[in-house]
Amino acid sequence: MSSLKGILIVGHDRKVLHADGLGSDGRVQALATDTSWMEEARTRRLQPLTLDHKSYSVLVLPFAKGDILLLTDIREPVLEFLSSVDFAYDIVEKLLTDPFDAMTVVDANARLVYISPVHEAFFGLKHGEGNGRPVRQVIENTRLDTVVSTGRSEVGHIQRMKGVERVVSRVPIVRDDKILGAVGRVMFKGPEQLMALSERIAALESEVEFRRREVAALRRRTYGLDDLIGESEPMKRLKNEIVKIAPLEIPVLIRGESGTGKELVAHALHLLSPRRDNAMVMVNAAALPATLVESELFGYEAGAFTGADRKGRKGRFEQAANGTIFLDEIGDMPIDVQVKLLRVLQDRVVERIGGDRPRHVDFRLVTATNRDLQALISEEKFRLDLYYRISPLVIEVPPLRNRIEDIEHLVDHFLDEVSQLHGRPAPRISAGALAYLMELPWPGNVRQLRHEVERAFVFADDGIITPETFIRHGDLRFAGPSVALKKPLSLEGGRLKDIVERTEIEVVREAMQRYGGNKKRVAEELGISRSYLYKLLGEPE
Repeated sequence: MSSLKGILIVGHDRKVLHADGLGSDGRVQALATDTSWMEEARTRRLQPLTLDHKSYSVLVLPFAKGDILLLTDIREPVLEFLSSVDFAYDIVEKLLTDPFDAMTVVDANARLVYISPVHEAFFGLKHGEGNGRPVRQVIENTRLDTVVSTGRSEVGHIQRMKGVERVVSRVPIVRDDKILGAVGRVMFKGPEQLMALSERIAALESEVEFRRREVAALRRRTYGLDDLIGESEPMKRLKNEIVKIAPLEIPVLIRGESGTGKELVAHALHLLSPRRDNAMVMVNAAALPATLVESELFGYEAGAFTGADRKGRKGRFEQAANGTIFLDEIGDMPIDVQVKLLRVLQDRVVERIGGDRPRHVDFRLVTATNRDLQALISEEKFRLDLYYRISPLVIEVPPLRNRIEDIEHLVDHFLDEVSQLHGRPAPRISAGALAYLMELPWPGNVRQLRHEVERAFVFADDGIITPETFIRHGDLRFAGPSVALKKPLSLEGGRLKDIVERTEIEVVREAMQRYGGNKKRVAEELGISRSYLYKLLGEPE
């Protein structure tokens, strides 16, 4: 327990005017008459002192005729603070008088023993006028009395005082399991300051996240190109074209067969563009019914039609504002929908259904198709003026058969993805299996390859994918001529009956590929019955 242990009063001439307790100790009086020690003590105000292996603090209070020295015993943390910080007194004074972090102290009976000057002025009190009064009589809506009775802290609470809301904390002061009182502090001027701080923190977090993405992009230097797997010459050309085109605002048409990865190219164009931090909105143009195209693309106002959302709805073009809109399968878009689309592309203005206010929308246009648009134009199934709008720049995505050297990279990539998805180790693919895959024509391109790899992942025996894994469990409707038909027939591995059966299966597979899976045409071409064909395919009739 801290208490007063002595007092010593010395005049400006360094003579002792009064001494009591430890103040009568000759060692203390010697220090008080030491000019250099006293200069330091006046500067620090609180000075540590050790006598007979006991720790004390000396509080120096200047007055008109000299200095008053008060000696108290103190706890170790306080002594460490006083001895370490030269301006400890000033810190304490700041804590007591800070206008933005005002303090109120009550005793064990919830009576005021101290209130900061700024709080006294706020409540219209004269200095010391509130001391000794019950805290509830002085401070509106206080809970310091509750904290004293319960011993539980309350941090970050809102307290309304004289029509002003403030964020406060209330903490009990306990010594030897006994509540001595409580301290209340105003943490901020009011909730608006707390809200401003919260908004500032959110803004800084957003900026940090943006910088993190920016640094990650600079490190990769490929942006969205990582998902375009392959190192063949066709793929290198494709990636180079994307890098050159992406920063431009010119519309881009992506052409390629089904399954080649046109959507991945669109994503790469967006992620490499200046619009990368805004939305990329995808629209399947073929799936847009003429009756809903306007509401889907252009949106509608509240109450525009029966069943409409009461708040209205943004169309896809508005959703893509300052970003990219990707119209996939645009070659399959109905001709009447093309007319409506053309107006938006010409003017960059949309008008919601039920609205009368045109809205200007800034977007980057990317389209894709697996159709021959020139042929569709000749057949009057695609508008020539729309074609010119969407195709100032054209990117051709190579089919898988033109980059078979990428198959190994693609297979490894797909096996890694599937193994991570299912939490199972990826099987190893044999050289023979890779050679087998490279012999196929892949009409379904990369999408078909992925499906085959996923199927092989399931049926791989002993952790190895072999040619037989694909032959037994693959989709024969899309299979092409095998290695056996392109190379001299091998007589290894069985009886003549088995060799003939394998050859028949290979011939059937080639015919299935040639006729697009039409079993009736295949059976007629090969001169066999439909039931025998199903037997060779391993399918039920």
